Amino acid sequence: MLEVYDGGPDSGVFTDGSAVPNPGPGGWGVVYVVGGEVVAERHGHEPDTTNNRMELTALIEAAGLVPPGTPATVYSDSRLAVRTITEWAAGWEQRGWKRRSGPVENLDLVKRAYLAYRRRPELRPEWIAAHSGHRWNEYADALAARWRLGG
Repeated sequence: MLEVYDGGPDSGVFTDGSAVPNPGPGGWGVVYVVGGEVVAERHGHEPDTTNNRMELTALIEAAGLVPPGTPATVYSDSRLAVRTITEWAAGWEQRGWKRRSGPVENLDLVKRAYLAYRRRPELRPEWIAAHSGHRWNEYADALAARWRLGG
């Protein structure tokens, strides 16, 4: 797979999550890369979940993969998950974890993700386009899909 894709950043933490069908069984994957070399990776699955839950889980796992104090960009192809952490969660917290339009979905994971990145200001969540030939995003996607292959 790494021979097929060569685009995108060569350092950072790359995350992905999916459920097939959505909702349904799902998986998440995270790979920490420095200078094009894999430093660490993790993946997991849930028997009954959603894409958004798997994307948030991957972002939470990513924060635990980077040594404390080490600056890194954490890439996710879920604009929703990135914006949840970087834009919306602070306001929800101020309003008692409520949105203006109702309850916060996946509140358990939203709180964990927001807290993880608030405690780790050296980690910067950033959106990256999915399935655009970015080598390490494709790698994270393959890790997230591993559960479907029995791995």
